[in-house]
Parts: sequence; C-alpha cells; structure tokens
Amino acid sequence: MKINELLLESFGRIRETVEATLEGLDGDALTRRPGGTGNSIAWLIWHLGRVEDAQVAAAAGLEQVWTSQDFAGRFGLPLPERDTGYGHSSDQVDAVQAGPELLLEYYDAVHRQTAGFLAGLGDEDLDRIVDRHWDPPVTLGVRLVSTLADCLQHVGQAAYARGLGRT
Repeated sequence: MKINELLLESFGRIRETVEATLEGLDGDALTRRPGGTGNSIAWLIWHLGRVEDAQVAAAAGLEQVWTSQDFAGRFGLPLPERDTGYGHSSDQVDAVQAGPELLLEYYDAVHRQTAGFLAGLGDEDLDRIVDRHWDPPVTLGVRLVSTLADCLQHVGQAAYARGLGRT
C-alpha cells in the first residue's frame, strides 16, 4: 500500500462515520448537548469539517470548500466566515445549527477535496514544510496526521453523543 492510499483509507473512515452518525437524526438530536454543556452532534460534525477543510486547503494551496462553494452562506451561522470552532464558547456551540443533509453535504465536499489532494501525493511530499510558525516547523505529513487524529476524535465524540440519545 502506498502512503497516499493509506491516507485515503484513513480519511475515508471519517467520511463513513460522519454519514452513519447523521443518518436518521432530527434537529433535536443534532443540537442536544450531552450533560447540557457538551458539544452537540451538529457542532462536532461542523467543526471536524471546518478543521479538515482549513488544514488541508492551506497545506494544499487550495481555497477552503467553506467559502469556494458558499457553505458559509448556506449555513448562515452568526460566526466569522473563517471560524473553525476552536475555542468556542457555549453560546457559539449553540449557534451551530444545521440539518443532517447540509452537514453531510458540506463534509462530503470537504472529503472530495481532501481525497483529490491525497490521490496525487507521493512519499517525498510528506516532508514539505507547510507551517513555519512552530518549532520545529510542521511538515505536510505531520499536518495530515494531526488533522486526521483531530477529526477522528470528533467524529467518535459525535457517534458517542448519538448513542447517548438512545438511552
């Protein structure tokens, strides 16, 4: 297996779990916050999409799907256009409301852009520096792994929150 195939398989697992988590949910289930203060499924799916979109687009030199395909306008959130959810307050978490169809449509568009970028990667590409704001500077390989880890955690949290709603 080539490195790009491994990455495609890994990011594909996020896509599969996003779809399974959103399947059949209504607005109440999407915005329910575990324990009253936890992150809602809607926020978690939106946030992981925004994280993958922002991180991969920057590393690939592409425009974010959020703006290039006007998902920012379609979601109509009362948040800055480039907001990814990092450090959100409780009120900001509550502000992220969207139906399962729109959440999945956005994540699917992000995943397609990610997959298109990953399909052309070779092993040598992973050593390219993509962020010099850190010491040591961040390589593409490190950025992809950190994005993958973050998104897998959040989609797992969303799936867990869905399960809590069944009790």
